[in-house]
Amino acid sequence: MNFSNSTTDKTERLKDENTLADQWESIDWTQVEKEVNRLQTRIAKATVKGDKNKVKRLQYLLTHSFYAKAYSVKKVTSNKGKNTSGIDKKLWSTSSSKMKAVLALTDKRYLAKPLRRVFIEKKGKNKKRPLGIPVMYDRAMQTFMH
Repeated sequence: MNFSNSTTDKTERLKDENTLADQWESIDWTQVEKEVNRLQTRIAKATVKGDKNKVKRLQYLLTHSFYAKAYSVKKVTSNKGKNTSGIDKKLWSTSSSKMKAVLALTDKRYLAKPLRRVFIEKKGKNKKRPLGIPVMYDRAMQTFMH
């Protein structure tokens, strides 16, 4: 692949594990939450006003925001299902893997992977019901886009 005309800085592409871990741990989560909520509020207000162009511009800002990506990865890795892997058997358990996920999160050429199918017990019955478990990247994309 030719990276001669790439806009990505070489240092950004070739970060080591310690640098990524330090970046993840240095994120100010109150600031992240405030910025994401601020953009979401602006989108809601523009929607109520009926200003479609402004809604589109703000949605673009939100979907390309580092804060929104970091917030979605944090939500996925700090909930009850964080230790359940999908079909690819990958978990984002380290700070560096979480930061790699933030940097990799993009909607360009996004295609969801198949779900891992498990059967869980129904409450109060001897029957089982199916449950589909998405991979971590798909969970983050669902959180990121909604």
